Amino acid sequence: MWGPEGLDEVEAELLGPREELKGRDVLELGAGAAQCSRWLAAQGARPVALDISHRQLQHALRIGGSFPLVCADAIALPFADGSFDLACSAYGALPFVADPRLVLREVRRVLRPGGRLVFSVTHPVRWAFPDEPGPEGLSVSGSYFDRTPYVEQDEEGRAVYVEHHRTLGDRVRDVVASGFRLVDLVEPEWPDWNTSEWGGWSPLRGALLPGTAIFVCVRD
Repeated sequence: MWGPEGLDEVEAELLGPREELKGRDVLELGAGAAQCSRWLAAQGARPVALDISHRQLQHALRIGGSFPLVCADAIALPFADGSFDLACSAYGALPFVADPRLVLREVRRVLRPGGRLVFSVTHPVRWAFPDEPGPEGLSVSGSYFDRTPYVEQDEEGRAVYVEHHRTLGDRVRDVVASGFRLVDLVEPEWPDWNTSEWGGWSPLRGALLPGTAIFVCVRD
């Protein structure tokens, strides 16, 4: 799945035709419990699941899968140049880095010429609205252009969760400045069959506001 709307890779084929994934080396960034890598492995690809969280990778290990799990920072990938054919990230890594170009340049380095990167993030428009699934989430509460990160702190004032806002233009410029060619920008519409509410996502908001932005990039 690329996002809460329910768009999946079987339908979207953003990484390429499903039958052509077999034998491809794929890096999943911010893999969490490695759901995407598990699906890729089932298609015959050779995924590597990377996450900075040891706890998330422990969860991935408990679920199981015959592919490597790597605990590392996405701004310093522990791989040689040209190690992968494809890279993907579904709501992982990029929103949590203050300078996403550091990640994008590293991904470009480890991709082979012609390699493709596909990543999804919360649609930048959502940052101007409260993160609520009901009617209160339909009124603008802040500036779309306010790039102040969202921060949660523990009782001692230490940041335990930080997410950075980039406008749509920022994201496009980040991609291009990092040496990629943007070939598609997908904004999934909320499907009629999806009746789920999760966080700020809901059928009510999904019918009116984009929730996910998916960037399809190529390393020429």
